[in-house]
Formats: sequence, structure tokens, C-alpha cells
Amino acid sequence: MATGATSPVIRQWIADFVAETLRTDTLEQVVARLDNAIVARVPELADRDMRRDLAASTRAHAFEVLSTLTQDNADYPIPAEAHAFARTIARRGHDLRVLLRVYHVGQEAVIDYMSEVVDQRRLPQEIERSVLIRLFDRSTRWVSTCVETLTDTYMAERERGLRAALNQRGEIVRAVLDGGELDVEAASAKLGYRLGGHHLALVLWTDEDPVALAGLDNSGEAADMLDRVVARCAAALGSGSVLTLPSGASSLWAWLAVGEDTIALPDAEWPVEAPVRMAVGMPGPHLSGFGRSHREAVAARQVAERARTDLPRVVGYREVEVAYLAGADEDAMRALIARELGVLAAPGTHSARLRETLHAYLRARRSPDAAAKALGVHKNTVRYRMQRIEELLGHSMDQPGPRLEIALDCVAVYGV
Repeated sequence: MATGATSPVIRQWIADFVAETLRTDTLEQVVARLDNAIVARVPELADRDMRRDLAASTRAHAFEVLSTLTQDNADYPIPAEAHAFARTIARRGHDLRVLLRVYHVGQEAVIDYMSEVVDQRRLPQEIERSVLIRLFDRSTRWVSTCVETLTDTYMAERERGLRAALNQRGEIVRAVLDGGELDVEAASAKLGYRLGGHHLALVLWTDEDPVALAGLDNSGEAADMLDRVVARCAAALGSGSVLTLPSGASSLWAWLAVGEDTIALPDAEWPVEAPVRMAVGMPGPHLSGFGRSHREAVAARQVAERARTDLPRVVGYREVEVAYLAGADEDAMRALIARELGVLAAPGTHSARLRETLHAYLRARRSPDAAAKALGVHKNTVRYRMQRIEELLGHSMDQPGPRLEIALDCVAVYGV
């Protein structure tokens, strides 16, 4: 029986493998495995936005390669997501070697994965050898094509005059965020933004829902949209100076110059609409405030992306600080919720209504009238619910401990 790369046995095995791997759940597992292997060897990609663009590129590559794996003569079209990822690497000021390492490490990860798959299937030795040779040949051609094409994409992005200024901006911002020493006045002049003032940091990104992004043809349009949102936010806050830095194909870091007594807008009053989402830090002075406000905005974004409940499009760090800190240890947080809320931590609308009432009551400093106003119900409804809550918990709410409020803050974000 023929066992070469073109034999019916090999073709059928590869066809079955492709069909199995293209299933959504399996493909996502493969993408996650490959990306983890790449990030472990290329630490420049470890932040959230770089990983998001990497995953989009890996997923698109996997689909293209798998779709042509059974063909004898296959061209490898470079997907738009891969070009976007190459441009992101350039915009973030990383060296070309980062892009090249991604594909060489990626090839190694693909071969390791396929060798493991073939070994698990316990194929006859002659078939195993033919399959691995074919896969090695295809992966080598794939990497060669990608490196050649995407190097051009990377270089074109780096050579654009506008991007030269953006790279300098990125280097200065990274130096500030890393706590490096720099001449504040000189750095401010290069940025066109006064680093010695007071700052309010924003982190913007877009929904991953393809329907929400249907009107955007490319990453440039997404970037322009985010810039416009930042401009509207600055106008709403009365800020006359803005600093922005792209952090991904569809994500942006921003800082607004504010006054010493500035208070950030309530989350619902920021001019942000779908498909944009935004996280907001707290105002802070000088270089330390620049970095601290940004870290707070990043933390608020992490809460928004982990949340199991519907949070607004704008999430302020002040509102989710407790949930962020308590949620650092998932198991400990869940134990706190179970211990403090008891039966109120049960799923269902009735328990959710009681938790919401208790949360509003405590935030209103145990005022039934204020809690009723916040909830939009009659004060007698609040009193009745509080009576029921005390019966279920077995103690009075006259002097609730801080742990109870922390548990309620966590449930409001992460769910039960």
C-alpha cells in the first residue's frame, strides 16, 4: 500500500485532522497553546493588547493553513489580522527581530503540537513519518512566506513619518511607566503634553463582537474612532491637553491634563458608545500620578473583562477598586462571599434583588429613604426586604462589618 504524502491514507488522515481541529472549541485550544508558547519566548508580547492581536493573527493563520493542508500545491495568503499584528509591533516601537522570533517560535510550537498529536494517535511508523514530513514542509513554507511579506508590512509602518513621532512618544511613555529617570521638561516638549501637571488616565478598547465591528474596514478606522472618543471625553471634562498612544490594533491608552480639583465624570456621563469601552483611573499629579492613574485604568479594564455581570461601557477604578483587590485571589474571594452572604449568595432573581437592596442600603449609610431613592422603589419595600435579609442572615444590619460590603461589591461585579 502506498504511504507517500499523496497516498489516500495520508490524505484521509489529514482531512479528518483538519475537520476535527477547525471545530471552534478545538481551534481555540490550539490557538491558546501556540500563543502561550510564543509569549513564553517573546516576553514583549505579554501585555493584554499585544496578546489580543497575537491571538487574532494566530487564529487567522491556523484557519488558512489548515484549509490548504490537504492540497498538493498551496499558496498561503497572509490574513489581514497578521498584517495588523505586524503593524502593532512596529507602532509599539519593537525591533523587527520581535516579529521574526514570533514566527520562528511559532513554527517550533506547531511542530511540537503536531508531533504530540501524531504520537497520541499511535499511527503506523511509515504513516507517522509521511505525515510529519508533510507538516514540516508546509510549516517551513508558511513561515518563509509570512516572514517575507510581513517584514515589508512592518518596515512600511516604521518608515512612515507619522509613526516616527509615535515611536518616540511610545519610548517616553514606557520610560515614565517603568519609573525611569528622564528630563521632565524635555520629555514634555517632545510629547507636546506637560508631564509635570495633573493627569487622568483612560484605557479604551473595542468590543470583540464581529457584529459590533462590522462597520470598521481596518485597524486604521478603529484607531481613528478611538481618537475621536478621547477628544469628546476631553471636551466633556474641560481638558485642553491630551496624550494618546495606540496599545493594539483596536485599543488605546490616553491621558487628559486636568486641574488639581478635577473629579472624573460619573461613568454614565462619559460620551462613549458601542463598540467602544473605556476604563478610567483616578486623577494624580506629576510623573507618579501619570503612572498610577494608568495602572488604575488598566486594573479597571481587567475587572470589566472578568465581570460576569453587565457592567457599563465606562468603568471607573474608584467604583471597582474593592472588587479588583479582592478578586486577585478567586478562591479566597468566593470563600468571603459564601461566608458573609450565606443564602443570599444563591442564584436567582429573588436573591439578586435582596443583595441589590442590601448593597444600596449600606451605601446609603443604612437610610431606607436614600436606598429606596437609589433603587427606585418605595421606602417600605426597602424596610420589608431588610427585615427579610436579617432573618435569612440571622443578625441585624445595625453595625455591618466591612467584609459584608466587600462581598457585595465583589458579587456586583463577578456574579455568584
